[in-house]
Amino acid sequence: MQVPLIRLQCGCNSYDWGKKGKDSAAARYAAATPSDTFSIQEDKPYAELWMGTHPSLPSKDLTTGRSLVDLVADNQALMGSDISSKYHNKLPFLFKVLSINKALSIQAHPNKKLAEQLHAKDPKNYPDDNHKPEMTLAITPFEGLCGFRPLKEIAHFLSTIPPLRSLVGDEAASSLEKVSSSSSASVDESKQALKTAFSTLMKSDRSLVAEKSNDLLSLAESGNITPGPSVNTSDELCELVTRCNSQFPQDIGLFVLFFLNYVKLSPGQAMYLKADDIHAYIAGDIIECMASSDNVIRAGFTPKFQDVNTLTDILTYDHDPPEQQLLKPVDYPYVTLNQTAYSSGSDSLLYDPPIEEFSVVRTVLKKDGAKATFEGIAGPSIIICTSGSGNISVGPKTEEIKEGWVYFVGATAEVVLESDSEDMVTFRAFCEIDDSPKQNGH
Repeated sequence: MQVPLIRLQCGCNSYDWGKKGKDSAAARYAAATPSDTFSIQEDKPYAELWMGTHPSLPSKDLTTGRSLVDLVADNQALMGSDISSKYHNKLPFLFKVLSINKALSIQAHPNKKLAEQLHAKDPKNYPDDNHKPEMTLAITPFEGLCGFRPLKEIAHFLSTIPPLRSLVGDEAASSLEKVSSSSSASVDESKQALKTAFSTLMKSDRSLVAEKSNDLLSLAESGNITPGPSVNTSDELCELVTRCNSQFPQDIGLFVLFFLNYVKLSPGQAMYLKADDIHAYIAGDIIECMASSDNVIRAGFTPKFQDVNTLTDILTYDHDPPEQQLLKPVDYPYVTLNQTAYSSGSDSLLYDPPIEEFSVVRTVLKKDGAKATFEGIAGPSIIICTSGSGNISVGPKTEEIKEGWVYFVGATAEVVLESDSEDMVTFRAFCEIDDSPKQNGH
C-alpha cells in the first residue's frame, strides 16, 4: 500500500500577468522542489503553481515521478472510497498559488449546467464540463475586484464621471439611478437595471471606448474622480485607473472598475467567489482553491478569447458591499496545539465555503517547537508551506517541510506539523463528503 504522505513536484505556468523571476512566490515555491525542467529566469513572468490532478498540469510524486492522477486512481484508499467513486478517482479541487503583477481578466466561471453546455459547444475555449466556484486567500497584501458595488455607488459614478455615463447611455444610467434611490424597488428590478447598464457598457463600440478612456484618464490624472458613498478614496480610484491603463491601454476594463467592488485583503484574509460571480485580480500573491476546472468566461483586461455575450447573460448581478464577499475563518476544531504553540499565539483557522469540493485550513506556528496534531480527515488533502520550516509526520513517516514544499496526504491519516523556525505557515486544502465533520457543523 502507498504510504499516505507523498511529496509533490508541482508545475508552474508562465503567463504575462505573473510576477517576474524571484519576485513571484509561485516561481520560488516551484523552484524549492528539485526539477530537471524548471529554473527561475529573472526576466520571465511566473503566474501560477498548480497542485492537484487537473489534466492540464497534474502534480507528480517527487520520488517516483508518477503522476498524482495515476497514484490516486491505483489506490482508492488515498482518496477515500466515497470521494473516489463520486469524483472518478480525481481530486475534486484544484489548489494554486497565484503571483499577480498586473491585472488579469475581468471574468466569471460558469455554473455546472452552463459549463456542460459551453464545453459541448466550444471545447477549445471551455476545456472541461465542470463548474468553478473558488476561494482566494492572501499570502501577501492583495488587490482585486470582487462582485458588483452597491447600486448607490455605481449611480454616483454614473452621475460624476461623464465618459462612463456616455458609454452606458442616459437611458440605462437614469434607470439604474432611479432604482438605486427607490425604497420600493424589488430585487429583480434592481438586478435588471444593473444588467442593462452593465451589458450596454460591455457591448460599447471599441473606438468609442478608446476615445472615452482618454477622457477618463484625464480625470484620473487630475484627481477628479470622487468616491461618493464608496469605501475607496479618490486617490485610490485615480491611481487604479492610471495603473490599469498602463497595463491595458484604452481597455473596457477601465470603466468596469466603477461597477465592481475594489477590495484589499491582508495576509490571511479570504474571499469566496461562487459560480457566475464577476471578479478580477489586480495584484498580490494568493492561495487559490477551486473546483477542479479551467473554465473562464472573460471580457476585459486580457489578450485572450473574450465572450462578452455569455458573461453579461450569466452573471448573478448581486450588488453587495465587499465585506459580504469576505469569507471569515473559524478556529479549526480538529487540531491539538502543544504548549509552545498555544502560548505563542499559534493558530489553525478553517476557511469553509458553502460547497462540498473544498475547504482550506491555514496554520501558523509562531515559534520553534510549536506543534499541531490534526485528526484524520475522511478525504484527501494537499499541504503547502508558504514560509518558515519544520517537519511533517504521518504515522511513522517524518519528512522535512520548508517554504514551497508540497505534500499530498491520504484519507484518514493523522498529520503532525512541527515548526523549527519562527512563523511557519501552511495551507491545507481538503475535501470531505457525506457524514464527515465538515458537513456536520464546521
